[in-house]
Amino acid sequence: MENTETAKYPMLEAILALRGLRLQPMYTNRDVAMIFEVCVRAIQNWITAGRLTPRDLPGRWKFFPEDIEAFLRHSRKDNS
Repeated sequence: MENTETAKYPMLEAILALRGLRLQPMYTNRDVAMIFEVCVRAIQNWITAGRLTPRDLPGRWKFFPEDIEAFLRHSRKDNS
């Protein structure tokens, strides 16, 4: 993994490193489910809830690394 000061997607790249995965130019629902260790239905629920925004590309919805990084930046759980 790159140093987080030079990483383009620091949170995503940190998770990928923990999982032994490489940064890709595009991800499917299944890829994102594997990254977060959840089922594909959870990803679909996050999309429906507006928490994760896919790209409407030919074939199926896809996610760019910046989409996943944005999801991570906004995913803080409120402990109040």
